[in-house]
Amino acid sequence: MPLNDAVLDEAAAPQVREAEEGPRTESPQVWFDGRFIDAGSNGAPLTTHAMHYGSGVFEGIRAYATADGGSAVFRLPEHLERMRKGCELLGIPFDPAEATEATLQVLRRNRHRDAYVRPLAWCGTGSIGLDTAPLSKHLMVATFATNVHLAGVQVKLGTSSWRRNPSTSLPPLKLCGAYVNSILAKHEARQRGFNEALFVDDQGRVVECTGANVFMVRDGRITAVEHRDALAGITRDTVIALTGASARPVRHDELLDADEVFVVGTAAEVTPVDELDDRRFDNHLVSREVAREYQRVVRGESARHAHWLARV
Repeated sequence: MPLNDAVLDEAAAPQVREAEEGPRTESPQVWFDGRFIDAGSNGAPLTTHAMHYGSGVFEGIRAYATADGGSAVFRLPEHLERMRKGCELLGIPFDPAEATEATLQVLRRNRHRDAYVRPLAWCGTGSIGLDTAPLSKHLMVATFATNVHLAGVQVKLGTSSWRRNPSTSLPPLKLCGAYVNSILAKHEARQRGFNEALFVDDQGRVVECTGANVFMVRDGRITAVEHRDALAGITRDTVIALTGASARPVRHDELLDADEVFVVGTAAEVTPVDELDDRRFDNHLVSREVAREYQRVVRGESARHAHWLARV
């Protein structure tokens, strides 16, 4: 039976309900407004505002099985702080402490060690207009025991004819509706025989991919692409910290002339690019070394970076 907003309001609680925790059932569980429900439940009415207007905020977060036999969430506070900023723009109350505990509890409940974590806050029902103030507000956290973006594939990157949402119109945060821009670019790329799209601006400067930031390697030096319209990626920040990479604007022709190109993101991790338009990259020596170091860090093998891990 679908949950309506009356049920959701009754279920909502300022703290995660510890009593709801128990033995894991066969069906994956989702934390939803303070309680656990089956992931396949119909939890949102058809009049949900976010379904019509994209009025929601999400994050992509990763949990990893660690070298000591446990598991940990990578840079959870940074992800939830970015989510808080997006929620503030839409008038959605968001408590990072509640979201932190919900994340840890749903990972435990689903017994996921290596997992993709998806928190989502959104505007529910109460009006069909564009004012979000009278709408109900909701939060869920789901986990998926799988990689979801560019995992284990040859990356064939095509420059998109679409432009990235300008930051003067939509802030580069994870606002649900903003990602229609990425969907259009991804769809176009697939039709052209690529599996990922690269955004450039009207001046030919590289912005980012549909769901990942871009790096290039030239003469052994690593450069992070910088652009005001690109998401301030947490994985990007991590790779800069690990490698000492410089960050600056990069032209499209520079990227084509690079020795290596790689993309980074929570789901993509650190992934070498094999093709960009008509250019093929066969050298991935630096990219693969960065990828190996990143894996050491996220799996708890680097004591210097243990502060980035939230233990499950």
